[in-house]
Amino acid sequence: MRRLIPLLSLLMLTASVQAETFKIATIFPDGTSWMTTARAGAQEIAERTAGRVKFQFYPGGVMGNDATVLRKIRIGQLQGGALTGGGVADIYPDSQVYSIPFIFNSEAEVDYVRQHMDRLILDGLKQKGFISFGLSGGGFAYLMSSNRIASTDNLLQQKVWTPQGDFISRAAFEAIGVSPIPLPLVDVLTGLQTGLINAIGASPMGAIALQWHTRVKYLVDVPLIYLYATLVVKRQAFEKLSAGDQKIVTEVMTHTFNKISQQNLQDNVAARAALKKQGIVFITPEASQRQLWHDRVAETMTKLAKQGKFSETMLQTLRNYLHDYRQGKKPAH
Repeated sequence: MRRLIPLLSLLMLTASVQAETFKIATIFPDGTSWMTTARAGAQEIAERTAGRVKFQFYPGGVMGNDATVLRKIRIGQLQGGALTGGGVADIYPDSQVYSIPFIFNSEAEVDYVRQHMDRLILDGLKQKGFISFGLSGGGFAYLMSSNRIASTDNLLQQKVWTPQGDFISRAAFEAIGVSPIPLPLVDVLTGLQTGLINAIGASPMGAIALQWHTRVKYLVDVPLIYLYATLVVKRQAFEKLSAGDQKIVTEVMTHTFNKISQQNLQDNVAARAALKKQGIVFITPEASQRQLWHDRVAETMTKLAKQGKFSETMLQTLRNYLHDYRQGKKPAH
């Protein structure tokens, strides 16, 4: 009996330090700076937890799009996913306020709003059963096309792409009078090549990475939509970790996503220069046209909020912070 006690103790200790592996899927291709940085963060976590916490990535969309990844997380096939803003909206609809077209004018505005509102989104995800360690900003998407777009009349003549299932973008273009063409991300290049579409929204680095820039000639130099992504893991799986390991994962992944955001800023600056060098013409529409687009989309977003697509409170909170920033005011806490 005495001999069994040390053996049982050893077995219990072995069980307590068994590695917890988080299987994470994403559409981001392997070899991109996003994946490289995420893998480095995962390696640091493995080292600091002595192998108790590991991340196994499935990049390049091998597990499907964001909707499919979420379904696999919910049935336990995966423990998490690196999702785009659209994928996050399927968990927590209020996160869509960051992706409203024409709402931001600059990265400085985004930074200010995010300082005050990121926590609301992270808390909302947690209430829905997911843990996020921060949002990695992807910069702005711009309207790019094979034809010159400097006015609403020009825009109405284009065959504009919107991501399949993105009702926010669809509603925004419809507010301007455009009937957009929904396509999955993987079909966009083919759509450009065949003429099914001739206008897209993409960040400079995204357009180059996906080779879309080879099929466009013009870029409308007005921020269209703010892009972001995040890594979410199932809250139930995360809370199985010890308090100490939860702290390590949170610390490392928060730093990782801040690093990805900074890298994306630099990559987009370099990509803009590369697009200009290639000969893509940057167009700045007149202020009256920009204001027209903004006003029509803002009115439509207010209607969507009233319809319950996302909360009116969240939308108004974002608008209040933008107003304060633009007026040079500091909001009360």
